[in-house]
This record gives sequence, C-alpha cells and structure tokens, in this order.
Amino acid sequence: MDDIVRSALQWMGPLRRVKEFKARPVATQRSLLRRLLRRAVDTEWGRRFGFSEIAEASDVVQAYQERVPLHTHADIADDAERIRNGAADVMWPGTVTNFAVSSGTVSDGKVIPISDETIDHNRSFSVGTGLNYLKESLDPSFFGGSHLTLPGRVEEDPNYPGTKAGEISGILAENAPGFFRALFQAVPNEVTFLPSWEEKLQAVAERTVDKDIRLLVMVPTWALNLFDLLIDLHNERHGDTATTVGEVWPNLQVFISGGVALRSYRDLIEEKIGHDIDFVETYGASEGFFSFQDELDDPSMLLHLDNGVFYEFVPLDERGDDAPTRHTIADVEPGVRYSLYVTSCSGLWAYEVGDVLRFTQTFPHKITVAGRTSDMIDEYGEAIYGDEVRTALKAACEATGAHVSDYHVAPRPATNGTQPGHEWLVEFERPPDALAAFERALDEHLQEVNRHYYIRREGDALDGPDVSSLPEGTFYRWLQATNDDISGQTKVPRMSDTREVADGVLAAAERDR
Repeated sequence: MDDIVRSALQWMGPLRRVKEFKARPVATQRSLLRRLLRRAVDTEWGRRFGFSEIAEASDVVQAYQERVPLHTHADIADDAERIRNGAADVMWPGTVTNFAVSSGTVSDGKVIPISDETIDHNRSFSVGTGLNYLKESLDPSFFGGSHLTLPGRVEEDPNYPGTKAGEISGILAENAPGFFRALFQAVPNEVTFLPSWEEKLQAVAERTVDKDIRLLVMVPTWALNLFDLLIDLHNERHGDTATTVGEVWPNLQVFISGGVALRSYRDLIEEKIGHDIDFVETYGASEGFFSFQDELDDPSMLLHLDNGVFYEFVPLDERGDDAPTRHTIADVEPGVRYSLYVTSCSGLWAYEVGDVLRFTQTFPHKITVAGRTSDMIDEYGEAIYGDEVRTALKAACEATGAHVSDYHVAPRPATNGTQPGHEWLVEFERPPDALAAFERALDEHLQEVNRHYYIRREGDALDGPDVSSLPEGTFYRWLQATNDDISGQTKVPRMSDTREVADGVLAAAERDR
C-alpha cells in the first residue's frame, strides 16, 4: 500500500515537476532560462541586453553570462521604484502590484517586485512541500486538524495606490489556495496581519489554544515566543499546569520551518513541544522560494530547479572581483561557499540575493544555507563564517547541556595585556553550569573546523571566545529600540566586523539590570 501511495503522489503536479528536474537538472535550468528570456524580450531590460538574441543562442547560458552582468539591488532600485509607480514592461512584462519589502537591521529596506507568475510558482512550491512530506511520512494525520501559519504582514500602500507591500510570506498568505483557507487555516489573515507582533502573537494564541493544531509553518524564533504565550494561556483558561506545547496541541505532527536556520533552534523547539514531531526546513526569500527538505532524515535541502528561478553561484572568495566565475548547477562542487545570484519570473536578472550556500551533494543538488554574505568576521585574519559559528554553538550546547535562544558575535579589540578576540553575546534559554566550559567548547570546535582560526590561536595572536550572558529578552528589547516596526523579517544580525550592534545590545542589557 505504501508503494501505491508513493506512486500516486508522484503524478501530482508539484511532485511530478520535482521528479522531472531531478532526472534532467541541467537541461531543466537551461530551458527555464530560455523561457524567461523569451517572455521578457519586449521589456526595457530585454531590449537593453538583447534577450531575443540570447534566447536563440545554441548555448543560452554562455550567451546570457556574456551579455548580462551580475546585479545588486542598487542596480535595480530606480527601475523598481518606477514599477511601483505603475510603469509597465520594465523588467518583466506588464505591471506589478505586489512588492516584497525587506526590513530589520540586516537590510536597508530593499523593494522587490513580485509578479503573478512568482506568486503562482511559490504557491505550487508550498503545496509541493506538503505533498512531499506526505510521500515521505506516509502519515496523513495532519489533514485531520488545523494548520497554523504565521506569515508577515502585507497591506495596501497608500503612497503607491493600487499596490500592496509587505513580506513575501504575507503576499503568499493573501494568495493561498482556496482549499487551504476553507479546510485548514487556523487563524484568518486579518489576525496574522496585525501590525504589532506582540498583539499578533497574543491573538494567535487566543484563537488556537483550544484548536486541534496538526501542522505549523513559521520562523523558529517567533515559534518560541508563541509557545510561551500559548502554554500560559492554556493554564490560565483551564487551571492546568502544562509545561509543553504537546499538552496543549497533543496531535501536533509537523513543523515546516523557514526564515532562519532551523538547526540553531531545533533542539529547543523539540523540548518546548515535548513529544516527537517531524521537521521540514524550507529556504525562501523575497526573490523566490528556492529549496526544501525532501527527506526527513537528511537536513540538507533539495534545490528546486523548476520554480521560475535560474541559479548562478559565485565562489565567495571571488565576490567583488571584476570578473568572478559564474557557476551553474552544471559545475558547482560540494563544500564550496557560493554567493547566490538568481534570474526570476519577477524580472530579476543575475541578481545577488545576499545569501551564501554550500552544496552537500550534486545530482540531485542539495544545499545548506551557510549564512549571509555579511556573515563573516575577518578582523584579525581568522575568516570565520556564519555556518561555523552555528555549528560551534551547537557543539558547545551539546557539551554543556545549554540551550541558546539568540546570539551575536563581534570582534573584541586587544587591550593592555590581552590579544584581540571575539565577544559572543548570548541569550540562553538554559545556561551552562559554567561559562568557561561553554567558551572552551566554542574554541575547540572553531579550531577544528577553521584553519585560519587555528593558526592564530596556536600562534597566540588571538584570544579564545569571551561569552557575555544576557538577560532574557535583551535582543528583543534592542530590536524594539532600533526598529520602527517589528516584523517576521526583523532578525538579530548574527555577526559583524564592527562593535555597533554589540555595544547597542550590551547597553540594552545594562539598562535591564
């Protein structure tokens, strides 16, 4: 029976496309690029770069890379503003009325046009993720209750009449399939679009505390805040002494994660829930939905090669060069850090996303997100990357029994009698018995995985990690103080080559003491 179910699912649209691109990955991406170029030949960008000629080239990828340069948001900002004001046929055919607006301290309010085609692709991606989970788990129980999603906000933009702006998750929620709204949606959009995240989380807890929630879709950091509210509300309503989410939602089956790396929060979420559930990690951004965890026992994610996005990968150590190597899936290598560039059906052409990926394997192509292009500290020649910081934290938690809820790493200059080093600002859900043991575990892991760090530590040119334990809620209060609005995309910067964030957070902690 299981084989029959798997076979039947393979012929459903989203899963059939996955099966096809896994069989022909390079050809799928080339055909997709050709389609995108042909679709946009009569746009301003199409005429500017000669899309009609590129689309007919025998080697469409080579022709594209020769004619179309890599772009950053600064290169498209003026055209994006024109599109927002109603200009048609600029980067993509027709007019665009939806715009994803990034926010928070790790970005500068970049605006990305979101075409109807992108919305359709992202909706199919989301449905396909759920169907793939069913194929892998062979457990349809999650269809027997409600599904709780926690998207960001989207709203009419009074400065640009006839358009909507907000987070990509909110745009997708507004365009969710009708069957989902009718059969599964636990909380209506008017609640999840509340402008205040404190009010939103409280309202969501009140609406769901007595519902049969089977599936969650949300950013892990916000899930932890919601869980605490939910347990307290349940105990208040029912005079209970519940300590886990599983006592409130006993049939909770699967957590679909996105927005931040799940591995930093999975252990803590499992402890809060209190019973075994499945996790499915996804990777999406304003620029597109890129990958999903297609096997429950493999934490790496399958790169979706037929979701309206053509991918290019520039080795991170070549980023910023005048003529960096532009790889495609045909020639990427596992283990190398790449900066991601995308060409999409929203009219982004060789556009830098700002994320760093590593392939864990090719054919099929699976990735992990190593961090942002800004997630690196090389102040003293140590060249530490975001993924190394995350694995060091995980190793230190495993060694000491600690749980970390938030963190930031910054350089610590040399002082009289000490070498320079790194200060780790950490908010613990469960602190270690001894910070010294936690610091030692961080140091040992970094020396093991990073040769530059090891050489500087061995040569006594760099001190070991200095961990500052912060009071509960410090990072959130700092976010409130430094942002006009808190949203699903408002995140704590994980690393910085300067002390600006660290000093601000420490000042916020001092005010709380």
